[in-house]
Amino acid sequence: MSGVVGDWRGELIERHRDLFHPPAGVLQGAEGLPECGPGWRDLLDRCCVRIRAAVEADGGTFRFTQIKEKYGTARLYWTGRLSPEASARVEEAIDLAEARSACTCEVCGEAGVLRSGGWLTTRCDQHAEGRAAVEVRPGFENIHIVRYGIGQQRRITCRRYHRENDAFLDVDPASLGIGED
Repeated sequence: MSGVVGDWRGELIERHRDLFHPPAGVLQGAEGLPECGPGWRDLLDRCCVRIRAAVEADGGTFRFTQIKEKYGTARLYWTGRLSPEASARVEEAIDLAEARSACTCEVCGEAGVLRSGGWLTTRCDQHAEGRAAVEVRPGFENIHIVRYGIGQQRRITCRRYHRENDAFLDVDPASLGIGED
């Protein structure tokens, strides 16, 4: 985005100063200054509220280090010292924000889809600027697949993001034709 900080970014940082830790009197100096469009303001605010609750319940520390758009969706990075339980709550809040960004227009905040055309963006029909929607295999809409291994054991989890509820629902990987490898 441009070097000019829109009012929404300053307002977000001011509202969640404890999560951004900007230098005194310089909101634009916050390390985690959002580098994305205004359509994602609400999802970032929701994420901050969830993170604050986790940090306050834990008594640990938290600071955003970067918030940006990459490959058409939001990416949020942080540093701090939290218990494993609080860290898990923070990561869940970030996962929800990133999932919401994948179906929210970065320009206006309305429902959108991932679009191609030189680079990936998430846009509604009104702000698509002629970019075509990226094709998604039927049944894989808003699916988040996580593969992880512990020792020799490999696991797969799948969750579907529901924009209306701003929540994940577990999906059986076998129902998507995904097996443990």
